[in-house]
Amino acid sequence: MSFSDQLLDDGAEIWAAQKAHPFVTELAAGSLDKSAFRHWIEQDYRYLLDYARLFAIAGAKARDEQTMTDLLSIAHSTLDNEMDLHREFAAEYGISRPELEQVEKSPTCEAYTSFLLRTAYEGSIAEISAALYPCGQGFLDIGERAAELAEDEHQYTPWIETYTSEEFRNVVELMRDFVDRCGDRYPGEHEKMRDAFLTSARFEYQFWEMAYTQEQWEV
Repeated sequence: MSFSDQLLDDGAEIWAAQKAHPFVTELAAGSLDKSAFRHWIEQDYRYLLDYARLFAIAGAKARDEQTMTDLLSIAHSTLDNEMDLHREFAAEYGISRPELEQVEKSPTCEAYTSFLLRTAYEGSIAEISAALYPCGQGFLDIGERAAELAEDEHQYTPWIETYTSEEFRNVVELMRDFVDRCGDRYPGEHEKMRDAFLTSARFEYQFWEMAYTQEQWEV
């Protein structure tokens, strides 16, 4: 079994909880409250800026040309393609790009991105590979689950199509390869990689919850 698959086995309970979350099931049905989806757009836009930084920092830490190429290409793809989807959805809600960039991060978004950036700056390349993996693989798996549940086209169909597209699948495959290379090269880091993976996976679940409940700072 590849190390990326071992990590998915370790996080199976978290994966199942994500797929069953009402944000995901209601999005698949097209019945998700628009205000919850708007909150997700705003928060995920802020999240993706830091997620792209994670790939850029990892690319700078990489010691071989192929890894550098893969990671920096994912950073570019995130900033260019994935964030375009968020801008398009935001436009439908009358939210401009400058407004998106001024959105205050929710407590969950702040905690998640802080964990990712701390891992990027202080962790090893192996830890970084594991920390970034749950977002990519998770969105692909949840996109596929949403596609299975969806009965008709609706307002959230473009979201489902984006996260099940061949382009996104290719990005996730690069992530998997990165994790597996690190797993092979740094066997002594497997426990740290597992911890980083599970922490990010738990934050992924909390992110759906944050969007669904429209979490804000209480004071």
